[in-house]
Amino acid sequence: MNALPGVEDGAWYNCMTDELGALRDAARLACHEHATMDPASRGTCGPRLREVLGGFGTGCFLEAPFHVAYGVNLHLEDGVYINAFCTVLDTARVSIGARSLLGPGVHIYCADHHHEVTGREKGLERALPVTVGREVWIGGHATLLPGITVGDGAIIAAGAVVTRDVPPGATVAGVPARTL
Repeated sequence: MNALPGVEDGAWYNCMTDELGALRDAARLACHEHATMDPASRGTCGPRLREVLGGFGTGCFLEAPFHVAYGVNLHLEDGVYINAFCTVLDTARVSIGARSLLGPGVHIYCADHHHEVTGREKGLERALPVTVGREVWIGGHATLLPGITVGDGAIIAAGAVVTRDVPPGATVAGVPARTL
């Protein structure tokens, strides 16, 4: 279920409301604090960022810098490691399974902007959830597009653009990503 007010997964909505803007502002402040804190003081996650996240399991670690659009829809199970320069546009729920590893610069997108100019002019987008299974390894600069599910134990090669679901245990690479 989507934690953003007025947003239903898969339905078009206006992303430029004041309420959503306030949530984005809170997430930006949390990411800024996380990125600028002394690492020894910050620990595994800045306190403000941990507060806005939907879930932060035991033993998780978020390197800085890190960017999340809202935070409330990002759920990390135990032992997740997210390397530096990762971006998560969590307009829908993003679940990352236990012990999954994200390389530097990984991007996860739930937002799908309207495909017609008139819809984009109105600020219309839709939110599609992204699910990453347990013990998944995502190489640096890979991108997961809206609505994707990555099965347990899968490997996504560096630079891959994932446009469709990845079966458990599969290894995918390329643009668009294909099973090796």
